[in-house]
Order: sequence, then C-alpha cells, then structure tokens
Amino acid sequence: MDDQQPPVPNGRALQGGILMGLANLVPGISGGTMILAIGLYEQFIASVADVSRLKFRRSSLQFLAVMAIGLAAAVLIFSGVAVLLVAEYRPVMYALFIGMTLGGAPELWRECRPFRAGTCVAVMVGVAAMAAFASVGGSAPLQATVPVLLLVGAAGASSMILPGISGSYVLLVLGMYDTVIGALSVSRLQESPAESLSIIVPVVVGAVLGIALLSNLLKALLQRFASPSHGVLLGLLLGSVLGLFPFQRPVHPEVANRETRKAIVSVVVEGESAAQVAAGVKGLDAETLGEFAAQWAGSSKGELKRAGLRLESFQPGLWEAGLAVFMFLLGLGLTRRLGRGSRDGAGRELEPRAPR
Repeated sequence: MDDQQPPVPNGRALQGGILMGLANLVPGISGGTMILAIGLYEQFIASVADVSRLKFRRSSLQFLAVMAIGLAAAVLIFSGVAVLLVAEYRPVMYALFIGMTLGGAPELWRECRPFRAGTCVAVMVGVAAMAAFASVGGSAPLQATVPVLLLVGAAGASSMILPGISGSYVLLVLGMYDTVIGALSVSRLQESPAESLSIIVPVVVGAVLGIALLSNLLKALLQRFASPSHGVLLGLLLGSVLGLFPFQRPVHPEVANRETRKAIVSVVVEGESAAQVAAGVKGLDAETLGEFAAQWAGSSKGELKRAGLRLESFQPGLWEAGLAVFMFLLGLGLTRRLGRGSRDGAGRELEPRAPR
C-alpha cells in the first residue's frame, strides 16, 4: 500500500459509506467487511491513520467525510427497512450479504500475490480467527476499572477497522455489554450522570486510542508485508460468512426482535409496568409481554441480547432455496462490479502487479 493513496472519487466513497452503514444494521456483518469487499479498505485505513497522526490531508478528510455522510444516510433511511427484512426474510438477506462479502475475494486474492506458503498460512490464520471468534460465548463481566474500560473501548473499536468483527458482539464476549450499553441509556444518564460518564469516558478514550493504533499498525503491515497481510484480510473476509448461513432462524424470536427485546428489558431489568410498556410497542399487548417477562425473569440486558443472537438451522423449501441462490449471485455480481469500479475510479492499474 503506497503512502500516498490515489484520491477516491466522491461517488465511490459515498457508495462505501452506504454499504458500511447497511452492513452495520445487519447482525453478523461489520462495516469493515463491506469496504474490504469493494476495494476501499486500504484507502480507509490510510485515511484514518492520517487523521490519527494529525496529518490532515485534503484527500483523507474528504474521503472520510463523504463516507460518513453515506453511512449516516444509510442508517437513518434504511434502518427500519433493514431490520424488518432481516427479521422477516433472513434467508434471502443473508444470502445477499454472503454474495456481497465473497464478491470481494477475487480482488483481495489478487492483492495476495505472489501467493507463497506464508500467505497461505496467513489466510488460514484469518479464517481460524473468525471461526474462533464466532464460537466464543460471553463470560462473567469484568470489573469496570479504568484500565479495563480503556481496553474494552479499544477492543470494541476494532469493529470499525477489522472486517467481520461486530462491536456489540465484542462487548458480549468480554462480558461488558450490560455495563457499557447500560451507561449509554438516557434514563441512566439522567439518574446517575457521574457514574455513567465514569464508564463512557474511558471507553471512548480507549476507542479513539484503539482506532489510532490499529489503523497505523495495519497501514504499516500492509506496506511492509503486503502479501501475508492481505492473506490475513482474505481469511477474515472468508471467515466472516461462517455465521451467515442463510437457512437459520432465531431460537428465541421474542428477544431476536429488537423492539420486543427492548420492551422485555424495560419490564425485567428496569422494573416498568408491562401494560405501560406494551402500550408503546405496536403489535404487542400487555398479556403477551407479561408472559415474555415471566419467561426471562432474572435475565440481564446482555443475556437477553445474547439469547436473541442464537440461531438454529432449518430445512428450506425449493422456492426458498432458489431465491437464496439468486440473491447470493446478485450480491456476488454487485460487489464484483463495485470492486472493479473502485479500482478504476482510484486510478489503480488493472494489470497484474510485479512480484514483491
């Protein structure tokens, strides 16, 4: 990766931001995966590294600003639709994102050349890392000391840099989901602002430091060890689809639904009235919410979140399987087209690179 990255056209950066925002709305997908798949990852890492070192190049600032606009627009415009589609049509949506993710593999494979034994090992390391991450469950909460919160913030920030890593899942794995997300709630901030800020501030500082350090480390690795570094990224990309098998459904649908889970949390964790909470949730009555609350009595917010992520496989019908295949191919073609456009738009040569 050259120190001076070619400027990325605003249209390309906007596409990357939109895809990054959409990816963050889908459980199991990270924004880093999408920008890696469409070929904007190195520009993103270089731009973040520039800003973290207070090198405010116009190209870097413009690229990140346009991406941020695309990301914000995607989240604001498509959040409701994306949540509905994933909840109601999970097989086709996951098939689409699998296709979009794997569509970036050929270009990333190209970046791995010359493909030596070390690069092959690097790919396997990336796949194994994602497989291990997907299989890890939450642990007992760590003690919320300042050093621990700094590390938690740095680890959570990896979701913005590393493909395939979900920030909320990192918090679940570390057993800090309840602590951090709870501190961000409006009610908690109003009731105990000092206590909330004592958690939020170290996490934010850790996140900023984590992004700065990780972006500069990745930039250096991509410059000095291009083939094996791209090999690890390829492995992370391939491994990121392990948790996206399309023919799965929630084990506990009531807590897989975000609005229903929030209502259950309000009753079980915060002690609010089921009738009062249900009145504010469309399609949920007090009796049903009371039954859910009794079922999940004693659970924490993190435990409910973790239960909502649990999936079980099912046998698809012929029509459902055919539609999933179509969406997979659609996603594959879309990312391949966007990836080629990214390389052309950034002015990069399409001829094979000389061996390094």
